[in-house]
Amino acid sequence: MKNPHIKTELPGPKARALIARDAAVVSPSYPRDYPFVMSHGRGAEVWDVDGNRFIDLAAGIAVCSTGHSHPAVVAAITEAASRFLHISSDYWHEGQVRLAERMNEIAPMREPVMSFFAQSGTESVEGALKLARYVTGRPRFLGFLGGFHGRTMGSLAFTSSKYTQQKGFSGTMPGVTHVPFPNPYRPLFAGADQGREVLRYIEEQLFAANIPPGEVAGILIEPIQGEGGYLVPPDGFLAGLRALCDRHGILLILDEVQSGIGRTGTMFACQQWDVVPDIMTLAKGLGSGMPIGMVVAKKSIMEKWPRGAHGNTYGGNPLCCAAALATIDLVEREYRQNAAKVGAYFIERLRALAQKFPVVGEVRGKGLMIGVELVEDRASKAPARKLCDSLINRAYQNGLLLLSCGLSTVRFMPPLMINAATVDEAMNLLEISLIEALASSRTH
Repeated sequence: MKNPHIKTELPGPKARALIARDAAVVSPSYPRDYPFVMSHGRGAEVWDVDGNRFIDLAAGIAVCSTGHSHPAVVAAITEAASRFLHISSDYWHEGQVRLAERMNEIAPMREPVMSFFAQSGTESVEGALKLARYVTGRPRFLGFLGGFHGRTMGSLAFTSSKYTQQKGFSGTMPGVTHVPFPNPYRPLFAGADQGREVLRYIEEQLFAANIPPGEVAGILIEPIQGEGGYLVPPDGFLAGLRALCDRHGILLILDEVQSGIGRTGTMFACQQWDVVPDIMTLAKGLGSGMPIGMVVAKKSIMEKWPRGAHGNTYGGNPLCCAAALATIDLVEREYRQNAAKVGAYFIERLRALAQKFPVVGEVRGKGLMIGVELVEDRASKAPARKLCDSLINRAYQNGLLLLSCGLSTVRFMPPLMINAATVDEAMNLLEISLIEALASSRTH
């Protein structure tokens, strides 16, 4: 059955008019997939300017963690806005200090932490890289193929999920070497344990022949790769990476920008494997939609850089801090557990779908960070790129907002408050969309 909430041919007339205005004045660099023009949202539902309702399984790229316009978050922002909108980081205010205290309470480091405030994930990564270089005095880093860490020049040096993000911007930060991220579904190394083989490659090949480990300041990695395909590493890999860092005095920097703040069912994805970072970057779901990022590091590390070593005009904005405090309270009290419970149900429904459609090669994920990899056939595992693009667009036409990642993976990252009934509705729309996408592929 089609979605009865879709009232117009998509995009509708108001949406088309606004998109035309946008084309004249807005940068064409944004990677937009389909013409959704938002009017408003509540929870896991959004409406476009023509009155059509959609289920949002993208959440602004995993940003709207507590749902669209959660009343508690809106109230916190409103109250903060009534007092003052900005005071630079040259000064102090209660919200910023309280947020740093809350992070000290919940961070996975098992020892005191300190925080630096930013506006985005890429800026948080930049801060983490500067901190690692400063405190170690070392010039080199390791990153992972398929990783996404942002688009500013330091973080871009690590980003390798699509070459289009690098094309035309050569001359990024020097000293970065990439290694494969362990992918059991598409193994690059011989051996059943891809995590162990990647660690062996770093230790026995890279460090033995190419990179002096004593020159490596940090290893930057997403605990679960986001743009690279929602890849979940094998058990034991992150713990092994932690041990490798300890052997060589290297800082382990975990990019939890997409995976943190309850997304995987634990407050931070690294807690799925009980792994402790030295430095952690946050953004996206931290502010329920408000632009905030944080560099969180062990106090013993961050206290080493002095006054003026790094700064920020808008970091610790009072509205953003208020939103983050409200978000953390909601996630800790209720939505982290909901992500674990509803995420398990969502994965179960998706695996049932895979039994009906051989083009579903693998369903993987933790909590509400779920990827479905589409393939031409399960024997070859050839990525079904065109089918993936078609499914994303058919889903939009049917009232479902989705995004892709990796080679041909559909990712599911809804607000953490989504319930099973909404998942069921979304699954019905997804199956309709997949049937339509398959039919379209057979006629072309």
